[in-house]
Amino acid sequence: MDMNEIREIFFQECEEQLAELETGLLALNDGDTDPETVNAVFRAVHSIKGGAGAFALDDLVAFAHVFETTLDKVRSGQLEPTHDVLKVMLKSADVLADLTNAARHGDQIDQDRSASLVADLEALARGEGVSSGEKPAEAEPEFTPVPVMLEEPQSADFAPVPFSFDDFDDEDTAAAASGFVVTFRPRAELYGKGNDAYLLLRDVAKLGAAKIACDSTDLPDLAQMDPEGAYLSWTIEVTGLADEAPIQRVFEFAEWDCDLTIVPSGDVSAVQPAEEIVLMAPIETSAPVKAPAPAFTPAKPTASVDDSGMVPVPFDLSAFDNLTVADTIAPQPVAAPVAATPAAPAPVAPVISIAEAAAKRGADPDAADRRQGGDRRAAETVAPTIRVDLDRVDRLINLVGELVINQAMLAQSVNESAAGTSAINMGLEELQQLTREIQDSVMAIRAQPVKPVFQRMSRIVREIADMTGKNVRLVTEGENTEVDKTVIDKLAEPLTHMIRNAVDHGLETPEKRLAAGKPEEGTLRLAAKHRSGRIVIEIADDGAGINRERVRKKAIENGLISADANLSDEEIDNLIFHAGFSTADKISDISGRGVGMDVVKRSIQQLGGRISIVSRPGEGSVFTMSLPLTLAVLDGMVVSVANQTLVVPLTAIVETLQPEASKIHRFGAEQRLISIRDTFCPLVDVGRVLSFRREQADPVQSVAVLVETEGGGQRALMVDAIQGQRQVVIKSLEANYDHVPGIAAATILGDGRVALILDVDAVVAGSRGDQARPELSLAAVG
Repeated sequence: MDMNEIREIFFQECEEQLAELETGLLALNDGDTDPETVNAVFRAVHSIKGGAGAFALDDLVAFAHVFETTLDKVRSGQLEPTHDVLKVMLKSADVLADLTNAARHGDQIDQDRSASLVADLEALARGEGVSSGEKPAEAEPEFTPVPVMLEEPQSADFAPVPFSFDDFDDEDTAAAASGFVVTFRPRAELYGKGNDAYLLLRDVAKLGAAKIACDSTDLPDLAQMDPEGAYLSWTIEVTGLADEAPIQRVFEFAEWDCDLTIVPSGDVSAVQPAEEIVLMAPIETSAPVKAPAPAFTPAKPTASVDDSGMVPVPFDLSAFDNLTVADTIAPQPVAAPVAATPAAPAPVAPVISIAEAAAKRGADPDAADRRQGGDRRAAETVAPTIRVDLDRVDRLINLVGELVINQAMLAQSVNESAAGTSAINMGLEELQQLTREIQDSVMAIRAQPVKPVFQRMSRIVREIADMTGKNVRLVTEGENTEVDKTVIDKLAEPLTHMIRNAVDHGLETPEKRLAAGKPEEGTLRLAAKHRSGRIVIEIADDGAGINRERVRKKAIENGLISADANLSDEEIDNLIFHAGFSTADKISDISGRGVGMDVVKRSIQQLGGRISIVSRPGEGSVFTMSLPLTLAVLDGMVVSVANQTLVVPLTAIVETLQPEASKIHRFGAEQRLISIRDTFCPLVDVGRVLSFRREQADPVQSVAVLVETEGGGQRALMVDAIQGQRQVVIKSLEANYDHVPGIAAATILGDGRVALILDVDAVVAGSRGDQARPELSLAAVG
């Protein structure tokens, strides 16, 4: 793997970290007070900063460092995450994403905006308010005059203390004048990621004179021990350091997988009680290592040492530098606590355990179980994943599609030959089941939640709201609704246009909302859910709704309709989807050019979906997009209409029935209804709607397929015959021919023929008067 591949992996991980960052900030903005949410946000920025430093991305590192510093103030409780603070942080997350993309593609970003946010973040970190955009003036250094008394020194509380420089011969107090106490408790995740506590301890010991104590209080009995658990912790006292930064660098890539505290040596409250400490000396290996010279000279036992029960054992971690992993095995378990009594010299320094620690461990037998369970639960929360190129997945899906087609061809050939035995038929059924399982498994690989797309909309809402001076709150629902990745990739553009339209045209300004008795803050709801084998996405706002009078007037001015046209509310609403149509008074950076909603409709149609509008004046509007879950396969009913083979999606079918003459009723000149269980349902002649024939078919000689439309209504589609139910592979009709009204896609049948897949809602709409284009002869296509 070369550096370019490693760099690309880093940027892919940055996308995940940025998503985690925005999710956490939005949760905090909604009132989440969980400290783990703040930690997750901090970890995301810290991870991006660490990886960017490895690739010398200085601009990204510099901004992430300032961002991280401010987040650390929130994490430590020094900065309250108010709405204004989170507003700055959300903008900072946007700039961090821009910097990441700029570093990935070699682009440039707005340096003024970045510098302004850096100034705001630094002001927040200092405990000041958010600036108005200008760089804050440098604060004058605080100065407090201190009176100095030069007369009567005898009044000061001062007494000379005699001492001799010879007292320093036996002690090294210069190194002890500065230092830190580090408490290091690894979690199971640290070992699961291939880290080694010994290597971290060794690196800390290289920073200065170090005394290391191991705490085995939580070590359970062998029968209760989890091989993947973490039970030991260490206390390291490092002297000779004036700054804790070198220690932090040692644990930089492991601090999220351990409990770590670093305090100055003078703060004795951070040190664990002595009776809980077990000191570990070097371990005997196959080749005995000569004991190094003591790093310090232990003083004679005093009363304080005897009271604490701790006996220092000198050792040097550098003795392990040349040992292999096999050499550095864990110490042999001690059967019983060993008293620290003088003994004859031995080749191996003993493991010293305190009896009080063992007694305490026995007094709380559930402590180890609780820690063991916590480690196991923490490990279970992280699901193992792998990264696979999308091209490989697409290739696999295409092959599975060909497998489905060939399986259908084989089954049809056997059935037509009438030579199949029971064994052959059973084998074909098993092959069909296996093919279906393979296909479902492969499709599940490419299914992804819509959350990444929804998260991108949060930034768009913030930017448009700032540009228009509106207060907008985005509420998302159903973020974990899964859909094929191909659909997700094509959702961003139509959603972007619809969100911009909702904020700019749908929601009112704060002044107008207050005058109308509404809250100053407008609400925009973005929701996703599954319905009848499709994914439905709703964009709803609580704004003023569509001004139909204004839309109608604009349509007349643009020549879209005549002045005396009689249009329903639904038809007026759909005028906004015409190319070049806009109700904006002037062209701005947001709207006015009429290239938004027509792009939305065209994009949705290319995905085999449709869009509808429900608007109430003064209450708001709801835009509903209905899209297929996948663009690869579907279950359908194969039917015949005017000697053409069509496929009706199985998810839209309620039931099939044979009409009786007594159940058929006429309504108007050409409309016919069928009575089904005391209800009347309109009959739709599919052949006539699609221009397969000019005359209406006889309902009694047809088969009625009762379907449910997107709006919840029911229609009975008249077809000539039903051939059977099959799973078909979807082939794009637009990519190979053109968009055909009433047709969603095409497929290849088992006999090699091409069949058209019906767009049920479009066919029903055509039956109401919106006829398909008569110049297209679908018989030639099918």
